[in-house]
Amino acid sequence: MSELNKHNVVYFESVTMRGLYAALDEWQQAKNHRFLSLSIQQDDGLFCCIALTNPAEVVITSADGHNHAAVNRFGLLSVTSD
Repeated sequence: MSELNKHNVVYFESVTMRGLYAALDEWQQAKNHRFLSLSIQQDDGLFCCIALTNPAEVVITSADGHNHAAVNRFGLLSVTSD
């Protein structure tokens, strides 16, 4: 599975909220990804965070799922069908 577009759940933990913030910030700087949402809770004395990142892969489709938007070899957006 490609790291770029398949894994969008990340887990962090730290003994302090400041440490958790530092871990989140460091991850963002290293991966150059934004977080879509964060859920922070305390668990057994640790600050724990489950984060969702923005997916790099987006599929645009019709309501019935049969037509898909794709970029063709000329760099233009086109519609394909199953």
